[in-house]
Amino acid sequence: MDFPVKISKSPAYTLIPLILGLAAWYILYIFLAPGAELITNLIFRDTAGTRLSEAVRFFIFEVPKVMMLLVLIIFLVGIIRSYFSPERTRKMLGGRSLFAGNVLASALGVVTPFCSCSAIPLFLGFVESGVPLGVTFSFLIAAPMINEVAVVLLFGLFGWKTALIYVSTGLFIAIISGWIIGKLNMERWIEAWVKEAKFGEQEDTDMKMTLSVRVGYGLKAVREIVGKIWPYILLGIAVGAGVHGYVPENFMASLMGKSAWYSVPLAVLIGIPLYSNAAGIIPIVSVLIEKGASLGTALAFMMSVIGLSLPEVIILRKVLKLPLILTFVGVVGTGIMIVGFLFNLIF
Repeated sequence: MDFPVKISKSPAYTLIPLILGLAAWYILYIFLAPGAELITNLIFRDTAGTRLSEAVRFFIFEVPKVMMLLVLIIFLVGIIRSYFSPERTRKMLGGRSLFAGNVLASALGVVTPFCSCSAIPLFLGFVESGVPLGVTFSFLIAAPMINEVAVVLLFGLFGWKTALIYVSTGLFIAIISGWIIGKLNMERWIEAWVKEAKFGEQEDTDMKMTLSVRVGYGLKAVREIVGKIWPYILLGIAVGAGVHGYVPENFMASLMGKSAWYSVPLAVLIGIPLYSNAAGIIPIVSVLIEKGASLGTALAFMMSVIGLSLPEVIILRKVLKLPLILTFVGVVGTGIMIVGFLFNLIF
């Protein structure tokens, strides 16, 4: 993990502009809704309330709202992540076993800066460090599935209760799935070259940094993450705006509503081969729920897209044999379906 190099400054020098920036963020945020309404009314003076005007209003409001929430949370999470490195994470998980290890690995997966593209180097490092297979999978499931982008979007579009449900159920799936895989003793399905390879010790970055350096790391995280995902956000919200304005409620209710018994497994089967991230899929899920899709079915679809992405499966195939890959997909997919059915039953 590369940290930005900054000259050490006094805490006051960093805190004052930080507080002013947060105040400006809050003031701008509370004026987003009336601003979007004003702009839409100016564009559609004589056609307010039409499908097109509602779609445009949705887009004008959601884009800055989501972007502002992302900037704030990614900045804060970036500061938290400055306390972690791949080597430190490996050391924290090394020697852990059974359920306690799965819980710790899942919790670390939420706050550490690793995604599906990091699957192979992380897996190799964990195996070399003696981290149990099930604990490793708990981490690999939680890291991409429960990330700050997903939490921010869910909070902004659905509210804190749905965001909390997502985090808690995602942790449950990561913990239980990793524990089950560990109990199955499937180490023999790891490719032989992985066990024989030696990767050496990685340098652990000094975590004794000043507040100024950690703030710099938070700003760097904003630049890198938002710079990569903003097209997905625009695309996802644009699709969501179209669905918001034009798709009839009855259509989505019949396909993904509670009354359709097949909706949850169908959502998971459709979601697994799709490739997207939270920035692209959650705005669409938001509108699906608005149009009649049940919460459990929508969550199952979203989790399968984010947590069982096809690229991650392809990458893991380089270090895992097919039976272990299929077990991973089967166990996690089953857990997602159970969550979907459960929330359809409760809500």
